[in-house]
Amino acid sequence: MSDLWAALCLVAVLEGLMLFAMPDAWRRAAEQLHALPNRALRSLGAVVMAGGLLALMLVRS
Repeated sequence: MSDLWAALCLVAVLEGLMLFAMPDAWRRAAEQLHALPNRALRSLGAVVMAGGLLALMLVRS
C-alpha cells in the first residue's frame, strides 16, 4: 500500500513540475484535450494506461 501512495505522490510531483516549468504549453495541451471527443480521450487514456502498466511490469521484474 505504501508503494501506491509513493506512486501517487510522484504523479503529483511530475504534474506540478510541468505546471511550474511550462505553464503555457500545459494550458495549450489542456485546451487541445478539451476539444477532443470523448471517444478519442478514452482511447488515449487506454493507451497511456496500458503503457504505464507495461512499464510497471518491466520495472518490477
